Amino acid sequence: MKQAIHPDYHPVVFRDRAAGFAFLTRSTVTSGQTVTWEDGNTYPVIDVETSSASHPFYTGQARVLDTAGRVEQFRRRYGASARGAGTGTASPKRG
Repeated sequence: MKQAIHPDYHPVVFRDRAAGFAFLTRSTVTSGQTVTWEDGNTYPVIDVETSSASHPFYTGQARVLDTAGRVEQFRRRYGASARGAGTGTASPKRG
């Protein structure tokens, strides 16, 4: 590995202010703010808006889309002309 071409890789605290959650990891990102961690050492801190502690997918608060309801809403909105649209089946031939 070549010397002096790689960014500084150091311990950093990432803090999710919305959830009151923080974790110590290593990163190349830098910050002017610092925080004293549980081990007594001072580390740069990066504030993030979303982490696994506040993201709806990881907290179990994710919305489940009702696709059947969306299809019915589409059919009500566009009426009989939309029936069969998007089903992939050909309409029967008359004659």
